[in-house]
This record gives sequence, C-alpha cells and structure tokens, in this order.
Amino acid sequence: MELRQLRYFVRVVELGSMGRAAIDLNLVQSALSQQVARLEGELATRLLHRTPRGVAPTEAGAAFFREARLTLRHAEQAARAAQQARLSGTVTMGLAPTTSAVLGLPLMQAMRARYPDVRLHMVEGMSGHLSAMLHARDLDLAVLFDSRLHQAAQAGRGPRWQVQALLEEDLFLMRGAAAARLPAQVTLADLQDEPLILPTGPHGLRSTLDTAFASAGIAPRVVLEVDSLAMVMAAVDAGLGATVQPWAALGRYPDADTRFQCALLTGAPVRRVNLLCNLPDEELSPAALAARVVLLDCVRALVAEGRWSGTRLMAEPPATPAA
Repeated sequence: MELRQLRYFVRVVELGSMGRAAIDLNLVQSALSQQVARLEGELATRLLHRTPRGVAPTEAGAAFFREARLTLRHAEQAARAAQQARLSGTVTMGLAPTTSAVLGLPLMQAMRARYPDVRLHMVEGMSGHLSAMLHARDLDLAVLFDSRLHQAAQAGRGPRWQVQALLEEDLFLMRGAAAARLPAQVTLADLQDEPLILPTGPHGLRSTLDTAFASAGIAPRVVLEVDSLAMVMAAVDAGLGATVQPWAALGRYPDADTRFQCALLTGAPVRRVNLLCNLPDEELSPAALAARVVLLDCVRALVAEGRWSGTRLMAEPPATPAA
C-alpha cells in the first residue's frame, strides 16, 4: 500500500466521481481505476460502489476513508517537520588562495545544493594566517599546507585539532611568458640561482620549500617576499622574478597557457601536502560536520574528473588530536 493510493482513493470519495478525480489528479481515468482496484485487492474488500451520480464508499470504504485521511494528514505533518528541521547554522571555513581558485566555487555550489539553510562563511588567506585563526577558534575548518604541522600530527604532537591529509600537489617553477624558456622539468639544484618571489616563512608553501632546500643543502635566491598570491603572480607576469607554486595558482587565469610558462619541479621532497584541519568533532556543530563531508566529496570529485591537475589523493585517516 502506497501513500499515493491513499491520496487517489480519498480524492475519489471527496469528489464522488472517478472521472472528476482523474482530472483533478491529472491522471488517465483508467490508471486511477487500476490503482483503486489494486488497493481493494490488497485489502480484499470493496471500497467503492457505483451510483447514478458516480461512486460512493461502501461501509468498509467509509471506515477506510476516515483512517486514510488521518494517515495522509500525519504524513504531511511529518514532511513539514522534516523541512523545518533541515540542517541550519553557520560554518566558517578557510582556504588558501591557490586552493580557493580550484575548490572554492564547487564547494559553495555543493553546499548550496545540499544544505541551503547553512550559511557558509568563506575566508581566503595565506596558510599561516588561517592556522592562527584556527588556533583562535575563529574557523571551524581550514585547508593548510604546513609540512611541520603534518609531521607533528603524524607523530601525535600536533595542536588540538583533527588533521587529515587530503592530497599531494606537484610544484612548478613558473616564469612569465617573456622570460627565458623553461624545460619541461627542473630540479631543486636548478633553482639555486633563480630569482624567486615567495611568501614569507610562516606560510605553508614557504615552509615546504624551506624544508626541501635545507635537505638539499641549497640556499635559494629570494628577491621578493609577498604574502598575496595575486601580487606574486602579477610580479612574475611583469618579469620581476619566478615563483614556485602548485598548478592551482593558475586557476584564475583563463590565458595561463600563453601568459606563464611552467616546469615541473622533480625530486623529493618537493610536493605540497594539503591538510584538512578542523576543531575536534565535539566542538563542531552538525552543520560544520556536514560541511566537512561536502568538502571531502568535492576534493575527490575534482581530482577524479581531472579538474585539479598535478594532484594525488591521500588515504590517510584523520589524526587523533593531541591532549
């Protein structure tokens, strides 16, 4: 027995006519008659009988009509309760400029589609700034890049967050189109004399590169320190130097292929690890927990569909927060 069969039967009784009910329900009369006959078959009793004016309920049909209307009323109340109890609240999420260039819009679209009553507060900032905001509980979750944070989390010495490795990104040496031509690949040693434009020390990409340069015994030639992706790329475009960035740094440039040239940076450790960091589950609202699932789904979809180039998903489970 289905709710639609109850609705059909109730409307037939209310209108007293199979034909008028079929028109009201936008059904073919024969289809409506079949549904009522199927309902009578399930109940093993006649619910309607024909009269000169149309149809009327039998004694069993009148009893069933009263209970069917009550059932439909309860079903409508249940639907309203579910709609009124839709997930709501505010979630504050931080993304670095490179990440937001690829993930930001798909994430906002997915949240709007799945949880329209959740207000998403997006913060774009350098990884070091987002880390400080997470420490201060000004963010619910953020995607960070600090290699030291990843190592601390793996060793159980991280902050009181949950840290999950999302994906690894290849890094590229990027120059403006007018600069000397780049080969397809370069090594850390090739960067020794390269005039580099990089963010400052507290930020995730810089800490990753500093670790790699130190391991290789290389002192990089940093000519500009800029804590803004837009200004870094503008300086590179103007020929003031080169930079090292993931492919996502080009995400906001439709003409990136003709505006910049890139060479894959090879050798370990020269990949950036993206970390999903959030407050402990007991501090997260239901809306924030749902947003975390949506973020993970978006990341997997972007990588699987080839829309986030130079990346590899990581299957590391969430780290247990340190005491």
